Amino acid sequence: MIVDDDDDFRETLGDLFTSVGLPSMAFPSTAALLKNGLPDKPSCMVLDLRMPGASGLDLQARLAEMGARVPVIFLTGYADVPTTVRAMKAGALDFLPKPVREQELLDTVTDALRRDHERRCSEDADAEVRRLAQSLTPRETDVLRGVSRGLLNKQIAFELGITEITVKMHRSSAGRKLRSNSVADLIKKVELLGL
Repeated sequence: MIVDDDDDFRETLGDLFTSVGLPSMAFPSTAALLKNGLPDKPSCMVLDLRMPGASGLDLQARLAEMGARVPVIFLTGYADVPTTVRAMKAGALDFLPKPVREQELLDTVTDALRRDHERRCSEDADAEVRRLAQSLTPRETDVLRGVSRGLLNKQIAFELGITEITVKMHRSSAGRKLRSNSVADLIKKVELLGL
């Protein structure tokens, strides 16, 4: 997504991205982008820092309020150190000067798209673990709490007042339900669930 108040610059960037097979959408203002909404696919934003109305920094802050985690790349002809620091502290991926070198921008956008794709995959995997965890019984959850603390089966059994064989049964059942293929994977999923 390109957000810049300069019509020619927006068109130039759109043509550049199209020339390398990267689809883009362009908006003349932050309000126009927000009115359109964000796509539900890996994406990034190339924002002009200074625009009439809400600035690129204002849009970055608004996205953070919305919980949108789209990578942001700032372009500006008016860079100063405090503004750059502010943008980077707020999570900007990069801050490039205008005029920007085409290859540098393409490399940065490609990196941003890769990062957003990886973030989305990770969030999807985490959501799947949470969904799977809904099928855990209370006793399986208790056993997993012990596993996450590094307790041995016999220690978990003692704490819960059940037999070690029963702990093994619940642990095995929980592992199947969470689709864990190893103890390390099971512990990672238990930590994700906050047990």
